[in-house]
Amino acid sequence: MNDRTVNRPWWREPMVWLVIGGPAAVVVAGVATLIIAMHRPDPVIKADADKPPAVQARNHAATPAVYRPAAVPPGAP
Repeated sequence: MNDRTVNRPWWREPMVWLVIGGPAAVVVAGVATLIIAMHRPDPVIKADADKPPAVQARNHAATPAVYRPAAVPPGAP
């Protein structure tokens, strides 16, 4: 055995904390995400039968307050 080798406890090795730190950070972030999701659920949006599915699925921030269907060209059935 080399005289310069130092036997340190495992918690004193920097590489151990790099190996443990990554998964530990993911677990903490997952728990934080779960807490946020449980406290602030998404609101349920009721479907409007008179609107086409493309309009229903649009971003509601861009949806006008009053639905105005596209103009029908003259002579169309």
